[in-house]
Amino acid sequence: MSAREVLVKRSFDIVLSLLGLMVLGGAMVGLMVLAFLDTGQHGIFKQQRIGQFGKPFHIYKIRTLRQTPDGSTKATAFGRFLRRMKWDELPQLWNVLKGDMSFVGPRPDMEGYADRLEGEDRMVLSVKPGITGYATLHFKDEEALLSTQPNPKHYNDTVLWPKKVELNKAYIAQYSLYKDIVIILKTIGLSFRKR
Repeated sequence: MSAREVLVKRSFDIVLSLLGLMVLGGAMVGLMVLAFLDTGQHGIFKQQRIGQFGKPFHIYKIRTLRQTPDGSTKATAFGRFLRRMKWDELPQLWNVLKGDMSFVGPRPDMEGYADRLEGEDRMVLSVKPGITGYATLHFKDEEALLSTQPNPKHYNDTVLWPKKVELNKAYIAQYSLYKDIVIILKTIGLSFRKR
């Protein structure tokens, strides 16, 4: 990505995230309150992820999991609805405005994935992670797919993750603002089709 493309992408992210926060801020607060009532915990969930150049940052989501008596966590019915609609991702507008993330890019993973990439694959870390992207659209039913596997982690590590790296490298190599806008519109369309 050229310096000009980086500047245009960042400017686009700032303008769109500000608009998004202004338009959707009230709805986000409402969902956070509902998540608090649903889970009995703070409505915002934060977790450390790996960002651009391998730098860790905290990603924000609306809480969808409730703590069970045995100490594990389980998605509530409301939480599953939020995940299906991708509405749990709305607080990431703040991540975009802060500069931790972009609207479009590789999804930020937990430690042990992107930070361990080697060679040419490390180009995935050259851009800011995104709320959506090529890989997000390609694996739009990732949770359902993993739920059918006898060993979800092994399937993720050996099948899904390598394919995501391939798709993310293709995104970076073929970057254009026009393609970012197309990916955003497809993501919004996907959310509406899931209603």
